[in-house]
Amino acid sequence: MPGTHSHIRPGIPSSLYQPLGESDLKRIVESAFEVLEKSGVAVYSKSARAAFRRAGADVDEDTSVIRLPRSLVEDAIDSNPSSITLFGRDNASDCILEKNRVHYGTGGTAIFVLDPETGEHRPSTAKDVALNAKMVEWLDNIHLFTINVFPNDIQDREEIDINRFFHALDNTTKHVMGGIYSLAGCKKAVEMAEMIAGSPEALRARPFVSFITLIISPFKIDDHYGEITCYLAEKGLPVVVPTEPICGTTSPVTLAGNVLTHIAETLAGITLVQCVQKGAPGICGSVGSITNLHTMDHVAGAIERAMINAAVSQLAQHFDLPLYSTGGTTDSKEVDTQAAYESSMSSLLVAMSGANYIHDIAGLMESDLTVSYEKLVLDNEILGMCQRVLRGIEVNDETLALDLLIEKGPGKDFLAEEHTVRHMRQEFFTPQLANREKRNSMEEDDDALSRAERMVETIRTSEIAGCLPKELRRQILQKYPMIQVEHNPQEKV
Repeated sequence: MPGTHSHIRPGIPSSLYQPLGESDLKRIVESAFEVLEKSGVAVYSKSARAAFRRAGADVDEDTSVIRLPRSLVEDAIDSNPSSITLFGRDNASDCILEKNRVHYGTGGTAIFVLDPETGEHRPSTAKDVALNAKMVEWLDNIHLFTINVFPNDIQDREEIDINRFFHALDNTTKHVMGGIYSLAGCKKAVEMAEMIAGSPEALRARPFVSFITLIISPFKIDDHYGEITCYLAEKGLPVVVPTEPICGTTSPVTLAGNVLTHIAETLAGITLVQCVQKGAPGICGSVGSITNLHTMDHVAGAIERAMINAAVSQLAQHFDLPLYSTGGTTDSKEVDTQAAYESSMSSLLVAMSGANYIHDIAGLMESDLTVSYEKLVLDNEILGMCQRVLRGIEVNDETLALDLLIEKGPGKDFLAEEHTVRHMRQEFFTPQLANREKRNSMEEDDDALSRAERMVETIRTSEIAGCLPKELRRQILQKYPMIQVEHNPQEKV
């Protein structure tokens, strides 16, 4: 049932895949400090420049380039929290980002969806924000909801943020994270969250929302995202400062050069957060990928993207900083074989690296442009398999069953043993969608995709109450009349 999340085990630690050797990691670390100190970052936000200047950075007012002394960056790393909890509105959904603990969520801010009724490829709307949040509320292996579609039906830029966050919070009790489109919209979303929490202090104590800004590769903090980052740091709310360098266009073409760009840029973002307010909860971000050499477009499903993000995960763990990473993406335009193998490979590799929060990992396709509801459900199953891998093989007296093996002796089966009954439900991952029956007993339209389609329909048509209390919901809608609510939480999308 939605809202119980009884099977979720978020935060399993993992360091099963480490693409960087120790000497390579140290070399990238030293190089990151060097590029920030010698080349620096172009900063076009007045508030950000002022914060850097107050902290002792070298500011060139003519070029807006700021060079960050190593000591300043190291101080920022030390003062940034090494553990940040992204709270749900119930304790069962809390996600602790620290060390190598792994969590999964949606993301991407896609501008299209595959319509769950018709299969039509169409622009996403506010209703899709609500339905995606509702889906995540049901799906146990998706731990957080990063708002993953854009409401194309909302024209005013300053109304986008309040609509996205309202429809998310009204349809899931899990933590809600989202990108921001205007400073005014960000302030409205924060005010609304404070209403839901009961006070600004209560929200800071248990932030159930967090926000994503951006370091623009290569090495730029623009006015828009710089001002928003400073505002969120002042509020003491979790802010992700991700970077999205692409091999061969906005970073060197080599994976090593891209990883260096990644970690240096996001460290600049962490330094900005700490220059605004020591101890503010900043989260590193890793989103980049490689280039399609035929078109020079961004590639979402490349295995190298997973390798890059796994390497950045290693570096974040070296610095003891929480990380927002990327996995599970595909360039496929359909929910097909390509989508399955690209999503599965990157999901597993990045999870095995111990990345703290892997966003984009469920539902996203077509080079991050489209969300499929069926893929969201299928990816939830893939993530259950990833979780089983991260859990590993537990070896102790009970699991080895040495005494039982000796007692039974050769040629005896274990089907009716108490040991089997005790462990059989917890030891294996049991899929909901994969069909493991023999061919001659398989019913028509009972393959994994057909089962996913039926699950989407079940969730989509379920009549469950909204996640916001009715009176609070009424107060929010009264205060923010720009929120579009043509549909009720119970209405079919």
